Parts: sequence; C-alpha cells; structure tokens
Amino acid sequence: MKARKIIGIFSLVVILGGTIVGYILFRKIFSPNTKFNDGEVSVFIPTGANYDQARKAVTPYIKDIDRLDWVAEKKQYPQNVKAGKFILTKDMSSNDIIIALRNPVPVKVSFNNQETIQNLAGRLSHQLEPDSLAILNAFTDKAFLDENGLNADNVLSIFIPNSYEFYWNTTATKVRDKMIKEYRKFWTPARIAKAEALNLTPLQVSALASIVHKETVKTDERPRVAGVYLNRLAKGMKLEADPTVIYSVKKQSGNFDQVIKRVLYKDLVIDSPYNTYKYNGLPPGPIAMPDITAIDAVLNPEKHNYIYFCASVANFGYHEFAVTPAQHEVNRQKYVAWVEKMGIKR
Repeated sequence: MKARKIIGIFSLVVILGGTIVGYILFRKIFSPNTKFNDGEVSVFIPTGANYDQARKAVTPYIKDIDRLDWVAEKKQYPQNVKAGKFILTKDMSSNDIIIALRNPVPVKVSFNNQETIQNLAGRLSHQLEPDSLAILNAFTDKAFLDENGLNADNVLSIFIPNSYEFYWNTTATKVRDKMIKEYRKFWTPARIAKAEALNLTPLQVSALASIVHKETVKTDERPRVAGVYLNRLAKGMKLEADPTVIYSVKKQSGNFDQVIKRVLYKDLVIDSPYNTYKYNGLPPGPIAMPDITAIDAVLNPEKHNYIYFCASVANFGYHEFAVTPAQHEVNRQKYVAWVEKMGIKR
C-alpha cells in the first residue's frame, strides 16, 4: 500500500509538473504578446536584415521580447528573415507574430501631379524601400530609354496616375519594369487609333494632356480645352499655353516648389523649348504628369471652332472661350481687371 501511495503521489507530481510546463509553453507560444492599442501596426524590415535588425524593428510593439525570441528560435525564424512590410495586429501571440513576419504584404503606391522625374523619384522613395537616386537612375538609364523610344524629357509620360501594388522592398528596376508594363497596357489599340487619328503619338498626347491638365482642374471642361489646342495645332499656330511658360520659369530657376499664379510679359520671352509662346508645336515632353481624364480629353476632344480661352471671373474654375481675337480680348480684360483688383502680382 505504501509503495502504491508513493507511486500515486509521484504520478500526480509528474502530471502537475507536466501541466505547469505545458502551461508555461502554451503561454510562451500562444498568449497575447503585443503592447500597442491600435488595431494594427506596420513593421518594415530592410533587405538583407538579420534577426537582430528584425528584432529591433518589432521590439517597440512587443510585450515580452524574450518570449518572442524563444518562439522565433524554435520556428527557425532567425535563419530565414524576410524583408518587406509586415502587419502586426493587436493581441497577436508570439507564434502569430512569427507567422506574420514570414508573410510580407504589398503596399499601395500612388502618385500624381509630379512635374519632374526627380520629384516623382522622391515621391516613390517615400513609399518604397529604394531611395530616390536608385529610382531616378533606373528610369533614366540610357539602355532603358533607348529600348522604349524615350528620353529624359518625356520619360514622365509612362507614369499613369493610379494606385499600384508593390512589395515594399521591390527593387528600383522592378518598379520601372512594372510601370512600363502598365503604360503599355494603358495604351490600348483603341487609344492608339484615336491618337493616330489626331496625327499624334502617345508621347505627344501625354505632352498635350499635361498642358490640358494644368489649364483646368474641371474634368468636364478638359475636352473643350483640348479642342482649343488641337485647333491651334491644326492651324499651325503656336500653342501659347501659360502652363508651359510657368514650367519654363521653374525649370530655368531649378525651383519647382514656387507658386506662380500670374504670367508676366517678361516670362513670355524665356528661351526654353517648353515655352510655347516662343516655339511652335508641342513641348519636348509633359510639363507634369497628366491624369487619365486629361489624356482621354485629348483623345476625345470637343469639336468646336474656339481658338482662345481665358479664366472666367463669373464662373471660377472654368474658362470663357472665344473664336475671334476681339471676343477673346473682352474676356481677357475682365480677367486682368480681376487680377489687379485681387492684388495678384506673381
């Protein structure tokens, strides 16, 4: 009886010990181990990172880093650290965290209104791992430009403003390859046929669309504005587009952050191939990144006889259109009077 009692006690101790060990292991692996209040947080682990670097990235969000280390070691994560963006959710266990760190999630990249490829590279570098210089070098690489019939002046044309998904650690070269692929996809046979009917190439359409984009934010007015410029081109007239003059001023000064609300007479004589008051035809490339509505406005212009237009003082945001110089002068004088009244000097 005494032996049986001892064995029974020993078995109970073993069971209790096993239960305690099991509880400790369960707690290490499956109990919540985060310390942030938001529903989720994003963690970025750079290319080539080791476990120490990954650990440093997640530490601010972890309640007990030793528990995470133990689980990470058991799951052999230190030998298989991945780069990218990762999502941690509130009350994740150490096990869940390691699983999450094995599964990078894509980031949504967006861009619009960029006036130079340099500014665009900067915008992309704030959303992806490659720095702005790597992105700029990828898109201005001579072999890439030559292969696609591009140059430094018109490469901005290949960027169609939209939202795109990339993995955060995508290389600059792969970003470039995806964007040229998206550009080709955008230029469907139907769009190319419309461009050819206007005697324009897709690159020329983008250059003209950038002017239309800058002239008016009103998407319903863009086909009419596009029609004006196409009428001028058809007549062999200079485009005389104020946005190209503003671009010329910015480019000449190297300051694309300046705000210019008024074009001065001295600006009209700036010797720049982008100055359409001085040179006939389209500028060498887009003066900004035109959005899809501006591109489609050029491809689907309003048919009319207007040759001139001027900002409206009666319907702000829109323009007054005219067929003759005399009609245009009346509209222009109204606008000049309003500008003077408002004290706009530049």
